[in-house]
Amino acid sequence: MTDDLILGIDGGGSKVLVALADRTGRILRSSRGGGVNPMDNPNWRQELDKHLHPFLKERQLAAVAAALPAYGEVARLSELQREAVTQAFPTVRQEVLNDVDAAHLGAFAGEPGILLLSGTGSMAWARNKAGASSRVGGWGDVIGDEGSSHWIGRAALRLISQSLDGRAPPTALAKEIFDYLDIDSSDPVNGLAGWVSELTNRRADIAALSILVDRVARGGDEGATRLIEQAADELAKHHQAIAGHCDPGTDWTYAGGTFSSRLLLAALEQRIGRPAIAPRLPPIGGALLAAAQLLDWPIDEGWIGQIAATAKAAAAYSGDADLNNKERWEHA
Repeated sequence: MTDDLILGIDGGGSKVLVALADRTGRILRSSRGGGVNPMDNPNWRQELDKHLHPFLKERQLAAVAAALPAYGEVARLSELQREAVTQAFPTVRQEVLNDVDAAHLGAFAGEPGILLLSGTGSMAWARNKAGASSRVGGWGDVIGDEGSSHWIGRAALRLISQSLDGRAPPTALAKEIFDYLDIDSSDPVNGLAGWVSELTNRRADIAALSILVDRVARGGDEGATRLIEQAADELAKHHQAIAGHCDPGTDWTYAGGTFSSRLLLAALEQRIGRPAIAPRLPPIGGALLAAAQLLDWPIDEGWIGQIAATAKAAAAYSGDADLNNKERWEHA
């Protein structure tokens, strides 16, 4: 039916974004909240349910696609994720997929390519001309996630401790992070260890420090710059490991908040040897595309362009947003 609506859910370690769209590709409403990764957030279900709640009584809703972290990786957690979506929308056509799969789907609008994901965690996902997918990385922060925001943030904490001990040269990261965390620099062990001990979402909070690493690196600090370079090294290894799944010279792109660092992207492009193409759609667009495919909606350039345009507003607004209220979301 022409008045059917679709719901896309883009979950991650640091945030969840839920968006409602119509057949033309226009996002009508959205809700954004904290992380929903069941690997490290015991309250993931409550957070997810909270941001699904505004859409539970949407009578025109015809399909839901939920792109969730760790889905398809740990059987028991995947079962709980499917259960959460089914209980929320028991009569609606639905699909649950890995968040990086959806990010790839959006970035290439369903076409072949290689996606490097660096957000709270890291992973590479490739789809070849035959439609077959492959992935590397995504082992989680204890085993892997090299080149991710969490990896950078944790490395920054190590560098600060080494610098303060005299095991590494001085770095401006110390003052930057102490100021950001409101820690007394005269008692750094108590301050940093105390901060870590009180974290309720340790992975996401440590990942947030990567923004400060980028800021200090842009100021010329050698230690911070080295961390960005090391992250690029690790992400380049992901590309090298997965490139053989696709034809030589296959386009690559990126997704995830870590790539807000232009320094990181430039360093990665240098290592891969060619520039990334711009993602066609953000990850929430990939989830909406998956939902539209459930209904066999025709997807053309106009639909993709409309999703891309309104997704920017949905991603920018930090709470529940009615995107029919243009003045409200244009200034968010």
